[in-house]
Amino acid sequence: MFRFENPAFLYLLIIIPVIIVIRFLEMRKRKLKLKKFGDLSLLKQLMPDVSSSRKSLKFWLMIAALALLIVMLARPQMGTKISQEKRKGIEVIISLDISNSMRAEDVVPSRLDKSKMLVENMVDNFTNDKVGLVVFAGDAFIQLPITSDYVSAKMFLQNTDPSLIATQGTDLAGAIELSSKSFTQQDKVGRAILIITDGEDHEGGAIEAAEKARKNGIRVFVLGVGSTKGSPVPDGNGGYMKDNSGQEVISALNEEMCKQVAQAGGGAYIHVDNTSLAQRQLNDELTKLQKGDISSVVYSEYDEQFQAVGILVLILLIIEMLILERKNPFFKKIKLFK
Repeated sequence: MFRFENPAFLYLLIIIPVIIVIRFLEMRKRKLKLKKFGDLSLLKQLMPDVSSSRKSLKFWLMIAALALLIVMLARPQMGTKISQEKRKGIEVIISLDISNSMRAEDVVPSRLDKSKMLVENMVDNFTNDKVGLVVFAGDAFIQLPITSDYVSAKMFLQNTDPSLIATQGTDLAGAIELSSKSFTQQDKVGRAILIITDGEDHEGGAIEAAEKARKNGIRVFVLGVGSTKGSPVPDGNGGYMKDNSGQEVISALNEEMCKQVAQAGGGAYIHVDNTSLAQRQLNDELTKLQKGDISSVVYSEYDEQFQAVGILVLILLIIEMLILERKNPFFKKIKLFK
């Protein structure tokens, strides 16, 4: 496995195109100045030892050396030892509703943002567990395959937005079915699907899908986000969504349906509001799941690779020094450069 120990240094690569643009502008300015003296072809005959190709080659060698030097500062490393670790843990697939109704702000800062915060806090308590992310609205797809990489899980979570799925609705059945297929095939591992939704525009089939998951040893938990009284849905442009008659769309939590799905899935229903009670309830429920052996591929040793990059930088600098800007009188008959 390849990685950078200090990837922040790679941001310095942005200076490369800046230098190239400055070089281009400088060459253009120089060419305009030469035109004031006379015809360029005539000036070239008057300066037979001047080689523009040599200067260009020296410039690109320096650019390549600088880019490699920045890569070297980032400390490239290669994983050299792979080990299979067995740890006690559970597997959780988070099935997150990203339909437009999750923009509603009856939960601060919004239903979707509150859900993200809840999941982040949950993942922060994980140690030997695996987590995956499924997002759904009218359709469902895997945003992150099941993994023990919690940093990636939180990164993918933050990138979820209603714009990811064009088909609106709340296809809970499809989300449960896809989540059920996303677990590993290891035995004696506690598995749970964590559905986070407001349950609005339910398309049917969710109870049957939850029952099927329970029969396969997967518990289905439902976190209902929002208020049963309802709230207008922001349209993303500073206003609120309206229906065909021009009335504001009011989205309300379908709590009864959420409870039925959780019961069918052998899990629990948890109401998410503006308090921290849901977080504590969720952590308590997950600790009750059976913990089994989870196998993970771990790169336990990394070798530094900056030495090889450093050698390339040194070679490029030596070549750049050996190339003269003017034509070498000893090699005039060898036309490698114009």
